[in-house]
Amino acid sequence: MSEQQITVERIGGVTRLWLDRASARNAQSWQMLDQLDEALAAARRDPETCVVVLAGRGDHFSAGHDLKQAQAERSNISVEKRWEFETERYFEYCMRVWDFPKPTIAQVQGACVAGGFMLANMCDLIVASEDAFFSDPVAHAFGAAATEVLIHPWVLGLRHAKQFLFTGERMPARRAYELGMINKLVGTREELDAATMALAGHIAKAPPFAMQMVKKSLNRSVEVQGIKSALSAHFDLHQLGHVTDEFRKVNESGIADGIKKVAAAGKADQAT
Repeated sequence: MSEQQITVERIGGVTRLWLDRASARNAQSWQMLDQLDEALAAARRDPETCVVVLAGRGDHFSAGHDLKQAQAERSNISVEKRWEFETERYFEYCMRVWDFPKPTIAQVQGACVAGGFMLANMCDLIVASEDAFFSDPVAHAFGAAATEVLIHPWVLGLRHAKQFLFTGERMPARRAYELGMINKLVGTREELDAATMALAGHIAKAPPFAMQMVKKSLNRSVEVQGIKSALSAHFDLHQLGHVTDEFRKVNESGIADGIKKVAAAGKADQAT
């Protein structure tokens, strides 16, 4: 059995799923993503769960995908194998969060980088502490077309998403709040837990079937605008990015340098 990297906490009608690799800044290994998918499926079946909160243990929500594991296990896999892996563990997992029938809330502190940004923004709501920051340095670090799920223009607006991805710069939580990506901003991490659970508990008091219908209708309002088609189309271009000369040069010069760049983007003590 693999190490448990997701822990489950139930408080009333709220189930909180913790990314539990604090020593690795909650980097998302494939084991973590499998366990998260299983935990979400269990919460979906649980009639007592009305709201799900996704949170990260330690100083950071998530520094993104586990790039060290990817380098060790998938650096030279075929196009077909990469497509299969990233379809299942990145794209389809994210879409299952988007389609999750019950309200979901991301509880974000510290780094929310690349795959972490992608996961948090699949949730219906985001609560963050002032020290949180968001980044997607994938294009700059690896020559790939951002993360697998290009949720960015849908949650930031087109021009801000372009700036965010063209520069690879960090976005402080305050700025993300001003742009409407964050629903609630609190001053400290100590306040974050209470604020998130208070919001989740309030939502959990509503009639659960009514909440499911409201969420379905709200999601459909952007689905008719083409969000799912756009996300799927970007995933195809992201896969093309893995076989370009630019990506090959990054691999040949040492993908470890790219990992260092992404790791630097995930250090809260350097955030501005």
